[in-house]
Amino acid sequence: MFVDLKAYGFSPSDSIAAGEICNSENSGELLPGRITDCRREQYRVICECGELQAELKGSFYFGLREGEGMPVIGDFVVLLHNPSGPSLITTILPRRSKFSRSDFLGHDEAYAKNVREQIIAANFDYVFILSSLNHDLNPKRLSRYLTASWQSGAFPVLVLTKADLVDTGLVDTDLGLNSITAGARKIAGEVPVIAVSSKTGFGIGELSPFLENGKTIVLLGSSGVGKSSLLNRLAGEELMEVKAIREDDSRGRHTTTHRQLFRLDSGALVIDTPGLRELGLWDSGEGMEHAFAGIEELLSQCRFSNCTHQNEPGCAVLTALEDGRLSIEQWKNYQIQERETAFVENHSAYLKQKQEFHRSIARMNRARGKGMDDL
Repeated sequence: MFVDLKAYGFSPSDSIAAGEICNSENSGELLPGRITDCRREQYRVICECGELQAELKGSFYFGLREGEGMPVIGDFVVLLHNPSGPSLITTILPRRSKFSRSDFLGHDEAYAKNVREQIIAANFDYVFILSSLNHDLNPKRLSRYLTASWQSGAFPVLVLTKADLVDTGLVDTDLGLNSITAGARKIAGEVPVIAVSSKTGFGIGELSPFLENGKTIVLLGSSGVGKSSLLNRLAGEELMEVKAIREDDSRGRHTTTHRQLFRLDSGALVIDTPGLRELGLWDSGEGMEHAFAGIEELLSQCRFSNCTHQNEPGCAVLTALEDGRLSIEQWKNYQIQERETAFVENHSAYLKQKQEFHRSIARMNRARGKGMDDL
């Protein structure tokens, strides 16, 4: 059995990076692959030989690879192939995109001395941000997901699920649908907003332009928004179990308990993730520039460069708040994320320096090993 990794998103740049590593390390049969299943420290990896069970090489637990972090779902890796047992993951290839969150969620600043990055998924092209058309439609949460999605390096799409819960007469008319989703569209800005029903198939066709062969989509959203139902609808079969939500607060239990990558008939790849109750932002400066592009533009129009946006004359933000171009809710969401971003950047500085130190050591060791091989 031979698997063409191009069907799993393996690009020419990935091939070059993998080739350099395989040529520099003489330690058995090295193969590139992609992580398709991640359960603690047990992995499933697709490579040219098919899907294999894999574990981490011991160096991941020590200083050599410490700066690179642990492999996550969607990572392209280099494997030390073992035909008679679990293969070993030796290296993570450079990530084209990644979805990260901080392990600090704003509850106890005294406790969060060194904020750490938690990477959820890697190497995807689109982020489907799912929010259901019921009690889950939370503007603050949508703003945070948009910021994190832009920061990831991928293109976000806001998918409003469970359109079947809305009056059918309204959903069937553009005017009615726009009136229901107006708040979400205002938050999303230029990001596509698509209302769908996995139950009836309404709106599913509008997702087709993003379901391209070899492209990867990551599904993000809180529990109960319908990630598993949407995946089943896109796949045309029941890949994931679906559980009912509570009627009183529209919340659900976690159907997905770990991260998996699925390949659809269209050739598109979908990463399903467990529902996130909260999302701590990580290194989100660029993401905020996209998610709050209108506010960023207003900030540049203030008369004074050090404007606090409280009572200064010529403040573009106060003017926009007064004439309705900017809502108080949007401005508060921006301020909350700005404060959290500043806090995370300040408290994660030591950790980032440590990671870069270990990366430099790893690069030096690889270069030294290659030089010894050339002797």
